[in-house]
Amino acid sequence: MSVNGLVVTVTNGAGFKQEYDFAELPVSDVMQSSLAVAFAAQARNWTSHGSAIACWRHVRLFAAFVSGLECPPDDLDGLTVAMIKRWRAAHIGTNDGKKTLATMRVLLLRDPRLAAGAVAEEFAKRIPMPTPSKETSSQTELERVLLAAQQQFRAARLRIEENTRLLEAWRAGQLPAGSRERKLGEVLDHLARTGDVPRTRHPGGQTGVTHHRLLGACNAASTWGRLFLQRQELTALAVLLTHRFAWNLSVLDRMPTPSMAPSSGERASVTYQVEVEKHRRGGGRWFSTENITDSGADSPGRLITHAIQATAHGRELAARLSPGTDLLMVARSQQVERLEHRNADRPKPVGPLVFGIAPGDANHWGRTHQLDGSPFRRLRRKTVTREGRPLQHSQGTHESVYVLPDPQVQQESRGVFEAGALEALEQARTIVFEGKVADAPDLAHQETATADCEDEDNSPWPSPTGGCGASYLLCLGCANAHVHPGHHPRLVLLHQHLQGLRSAVDERTWHRDWLAPFLRLENLRGRIGPTAWNAALLRVTDNDRTLIHLLINGDLAP
Repeated sequence: MSVNGLVVTVTNGAGFKQEYDFAELPVSDVMQSSLAVAFAAQARNWTSHGSAIACWRHVRLFAAFVSGLECPPDDLDGLTVAMIKRWRAAHIGTNDGKKTLATMRVLLLRDPRLAAGAVAEEFAKRIPMPTPSKETSSQTELERVLLAAQQQFRAARLRIEENTRLLEAWRAGQLPAGSRERKLGEVLDHLARTGDVPRTRHPGGQTGVTHHRLLGACNAASTWGRLFLQRQELTALAVLLTHRFAWNLSVLDRMPTPSMAPSSGERASVTYQVEVEKHRRGGGRWFSTENITDSGADSPGRLITHAIQATAHGRELAARLSPGTDLLMVARSQQVERLEHRNADRPKPVGPLVFGIAPGDANHWGRTHQLDGSPFRRLRRKTVTREGRPLQHSQGTHESVYVLPDPQVQQESRGVFEAGALEALEQARTIVFEGKVADAPDLAHQETATADCEDEDNSPWPSPTGGCGASYLLCLGCANAHVHPGHHPRLVLLHQHLQGLRSAVDERTWHRDWLAPFLRLENLRGRIGPTAWNAALLRVTDNDRTLIHLLINGDLAP
């Protein structure tokens, strides 16, 4: 990242540069400079142009908003609470608007003049999470998409395998001289080495397939498609990989060819080591390795085996044209002369070869199979919810983005949530004060730290040596307990201490150790009444404070 006046240059992980000229924004020169400084500070954390492009789009929206105000401020410190409220109201209603608000909040608060004050407080207001634009695919839709992808990729794989066997036979000198197969083997060898079948230039300047009669036709499948996947066939493979492993398209774009893991003598199966690169995980956690075993037709690794076989000639040609290139997802483009490297975050084409799945490929594949656009997001969501665990993302992302907002998951989980709520309600009903509320003490009862005991010898929690073995907190759950006004001050104090403990210890510990006595005190407060309960706090003595301190610390033995 570099700054030259009002031009910020962002360099992605592959070393490609892209410039953003803030002089284009319809705001004052001073605000242009302030936005450029904040943008440059934000850009230090970016490794892709995608992040920069998205942020730049939001900055332009903000600049257009400011320029449309009746009295546009000259700089960021001129922003008012009313302006930010108006900005928020204009965008809070849509998913894109929520993203714009969240992005600009982070960027603008990088300006030290906005770090505190009324404007900063307005920016700090919660922005709701975007509503998922795509729910998981229905089972019927999923089966239709997978069937289409399986048929398309299988046909391509079998075509390449058949021509590969013929090519290998030609190279081994196993084909009869003068035979059609021998001539076809020679054409295939030319295709494997160059990426295209031999072509003839006609007097008018046009070119045509030299051996079109031998090949049977001039279409892609009959010519260069004999050894290379077409882009739509590679997209079909990506659909199957996404369904199986939940890898997103950025992972597939950069995935190296899987290597075979060391074998322990097992010959019936092979295990591949697959390198997964996930830039959004943050520095130092971008790469992980997954071991995937091919142990038969239905095993996950069988798809990896088929992918390696179908892309073999493409990968060999790519390595020959650009040494060191070794990416799994490779296809031969139909329009070689039109290949451009428009998205510098994706691998650069090599000769007639392209890598990964471009957004246009995904959308075209979806439309071809009567879908409303790309199928990948819905497929990945389906796989993640099916597995029920994070796949290449954090636990928080798994729950907030994939699981909780999904309508199908909500529908399927309704019974679970209902059962849990009923169980919690039943538990709350059972954890109540079980004793009696009295107006005065009874001299025949034995005093404890929290109540008076009517019959110690008939305790629900008897001691092995006789008498009651319960802790003093359990007294509140015993039918023998009697609470009179003399107990109220210490019980009110205990209730306050338990509330304070909730923020001092972790939630699991508090629920385990303190939830039951807290609920019993809540129930007792309702029976005594809020007026008498609150008034008791004024009667707390030092003896009450010492008693509750010992009780909370576990130093008061029964």
